[in-house]
Amino acid sequence: MEENTNKLGEIDGYSKKIISILAKEGRLSVTELAKRIGLSKSPTQVRLKMLQEHGYITGFRAILNPHMLAREHISFVEVRLSNTKEQALQDFNEAILGIPEIEQCHMIAGAFDYLLKVRTKDIRDYRRILGEAISELPYVSSSSTHVVMQSVKDVAL
Repeated sequence: MEENTNKLGEIDGYSKKIISILAKEGRLSVTELAKRIGLSKSPTQVRLKMLQEHGYITGFRAILNPHMLAREHISFVEVRLSNTKEQALQDFNEAILGIPEIEQCHMIAGAFDYLLKVRTKDIRDYRRILGEAISELPYVSSSSTHVVMQSVKDVAL
């Protein structure tokens, strides 16, 4: 059997195929996955377990329909902080975790400190979240909103 990883921790071709397939179809059975990558079930299971144990695959999830869940409105928010010392960043990072409407939060090197992806029902709901939650986060000095008109490509890793 071919090694699952080399000495540098890089994954092999079979494992890359597993990741590629599961990124698109996370509910495949091991039997179907094995068939698609060209291995038997047992070595496929071993590789899948290794990918999970080593953190290449961190979980499986459902892809939700935002229209059906009344969460179609997407805004990207540039946030500037009044303080960027380590404790202020930690306080902001911790507080952001408590706002479910914020789908993503990225610290940015540039003209602002954080970029948030916010998903809400509509613009009114977004405005409420901005005023009651985002603006109240620790050390927020200003924000700038970019409203999404259309999502052309939206793929999670």
